[in-house]
Amino acid sequence: MIDFRLGEEHEALRQTVARFARDVVAPVIGDFYERGEFPYDIVAGMGEMGLFGLPFPEEYGGMGGDYFALCLALEELARVDSSVAITLEAGVSLGAMPIFRFGSEEQKREWLPRLCSGERLAGFGLTEPGGGSDVAGGMRTTARLEDGHWVINGSKSFITNSGTDITSFVTVTALTGDREISAILVPSGTPGFTVGQKYSKVGWSASDTRELAFENVRVPEENLVGPRGRGYAQFLRTLDEGRVAIAALSVGLAQGCVDESLRYVRERAAFGRAIGEYQAIQFKIADMETRAHTARIAYYAAAAKMLSGEPFKKEAAIAKLVASNAAMDNSRDATQIFGGYGFMNEYPVGRFYRDAKILEIGEGTSEVQRMIIARALDLPA
Repeated sequence: MIDFRLGEEHEALRQTVARFARDVVAPVIGDFYERGEFPYDIVAGMGEMGLFGLPFPEEYGGMGGDYFALCLALEELARVDSSVAITLEAGVSLGAMPIFRFGSEEQKREWLPRLCSGERLAGFGLTEPGGGSDVAGGMRTTARLEDGHWVINGSKSFITNSGTDITSFVTVTALTGDREISAILVPSGTPGFTVGQKYSKVGWSASDTRELAFENVRVPEENLVGPRGRGYAQFLRTLDEGRVAIAALSVGLAQGCVDESLRYVRERAAFGRAIGEYQAIQFKIADMETRAHTARIAYYAAAAKMLSGEPFKKEAAIAKLVASNAAMDNSRDATQIFGGYGFMNEYPVGRFYRDAKILEIGEGTSEVQRMIIARALDLPA
């Protein structure tokens, strides 16, 4: 029997995060967003709740939950704000997860406990200024072994959680040989490792995103994460999981647009009637709810296959594509429903509209998702 209802523990978590988002995040996040300021107190609160440790074993300081629990938390946070949600998503999926999946036992015990507690964050340095979707072909960052150390030179762009006051390290992908890509852990503050100024972004303005530069950065040979030459394969696994998480975040934004629109149309009157009484508005909101519902089922299905140990690359791509489209379409429709007020930053839907576009780009563009789906259907590469 197919059952999409949440179990008792997952539902309790969802409700707890929903309350936190409504009572703690919603009242203040707009000001952080407008100032472009990282919300350290909110992140600390998420850490105290154990959200950064949700999918990790207790032996490393985690909560002993699963990846689906993380997705539920992301959805509820993104119903209120995506900057906070992406900070959690990147902190877990891109910061801590590569260490858990591929790191040595020593690396796990050294770094994971404080990442799981939310005391510290980590980033994943993959994208390069000229790389875009062609990650392997566009990679120019190099790392060579010299006297028991990796010497790293190059740059990375659009790296989340890489320059906060609580960032511990960035895992960097680099060419370690001819057509050989490896992942290397670079602690914050390492000489030659320069973190650029925060980007001025269209959306996600309360999250941390920066460019990184490496000039003869030396780290011990044992900072290699996983086997040498397996960095690209590790990155693909990391992105497959991350796409399910981004799909969940996208669903949250899409559902948040429904929430805000329902609230608004019951209060706003035009031509002597609440605008929610007009069929044109009702149909628009019905379409919005349908998109959010469909996208939620897509990410639930992808998460189910992932947790069962089955191949889930195609399902992750479908979920990410459907959910990011839903977020973009719903934010546009919500802004239209709000009219001129939707163009004002004081209303959440304006923030949602600005945040939605990156969901069609980050962790694999919509075009890349379509390529993955087509190849899974045995269409020519």
